[in-house]
Amino acid sequence: MKLLLIRHGQTPGNVLGQLDTAHPGPGLTELGERQAEALARSLANEPIEALYASTLVRTQITAAPLGRLHSLDVEVMDGLHEIEAGSLEKLTDHESHKRYMGTVFSWAAGDLDQRMPAGPDGHDFFERFDTAIARVLERASGGQATAAVVSHGAAIRTWAGRRAEDADHEFAAKHALANTGIVALEGDPDSGWRLIHWDGSPVGGLALADPTAEDPTGRNVEGP
Repeated sequence: MKLLLIRHGQTPGNVLGQLDTAHPGPGLTELGERQAEALARSLANEPIEALYASTLVRTQITAAPLGRLHSLDVEVMDGLHEIEAGSLEKLTDHESHKRYMGTVFSWAAGDLDQRMPAGPDGHDFFERFDTAIARVLERASGGQATAAVVSHGAAIRTWAGRRAEDADHEFAAKHALANTGIVALEGDPDSGWRLIHWDGSPVGGLALADPTAEDPTGRNVEGP
């Protein structure tokens, strides 16, 4: 199976550098709306058979143009949401960013016992994200199916950094995932996931990037 893990379009929190993980979360900026439309155009020829979004509204808005283009309903699925920031929620300072990203990449490195301040540990995250991906596979029509999942920067990078055979926590930390960036994988949980490509830039091109945004979960960072 081919799995497209797509980060949502730009939000006001991304611009401000907020650790913005709570439900239902913000919508998209004007740039984020354009990124979502460009995402759909960029994937027009991809044989997507199923489309999923997280329970945070920004992923659902991002997925909507892609759903219209492929005549697919956007299915909202539990477990695909962003990694909860706990007591770091809404903070914008560098130290909070470093603590948040350091924690999630430690999970990708295998230290699942480490806990986000007043938040989940790595066991919690991988259990719910693995369960969601397993449901995506259960509903696929076959081994050659392509499913698109619109999720979040830290969640995608952390999960792929541990589950993809061709990536690890250091790779995930050093490879940015801008808004509407895509991590494409092939395989399944039993045979393993092979990394096809990690497109860290907006799929509509660098003209849709915002270099002034603080965006802590999309940047290159130092691993644990």
